[in-house]
Amino acid sequence: MSTQLRETAVQLADVLWRQHTVYRDRAGGVVIRGEHVQRWITLGPSGRKDEILLRAGRILDGGTTAPARSETVVSLCAGIGELATACRRLLAETAADAAPPAPAAPGRTKQSEEPKRPGRKGKRMSLASWTILACVVGVVVLYAYSTATTGTR
Repeated sequence: MSTQLRETAVQLADVLWRQHTVYRDRAGGVVIRGEHVQRWITLGPSGRKDEILLRAGRILDGGTTAPARSETVVSLCAGIGELATACRRLLAETAADAAPPAPAAPGRTKQSEEPKRPGRKGKRMSLASWTILACVVGVVVLYAYSTATTGTR
């Protein structure tokens, strides 16, 4: 299946992108990287016979890959056209996830929004923390007292 995945990935990469890199990953699948579009696709075994798991994600600044944003299972017997369609759908979902949020509606500014609940200003110690601190101080004081009383005899 590994050889078949590799051949399918090379054909699929030629259909999807002009510039691409195809290589094997650690899990036994095949990765197609499109640096110019900052996206990647993996083809891997799905656990069922003649089906592959397609996953798509983004390439981050510096060349590292972000976790998969979307995935689907497709029949390996499907033609390259059907695989390319599934990949384009996954890539579109990935692009939609990476898009910046829509701007706020006109006329609504930060000042007109309802004020948020005030949060705690600083970190505060819980009762358990105070209890532990008091016990530690008590042990230190008891040790100092016992040392001072045994040393005066």
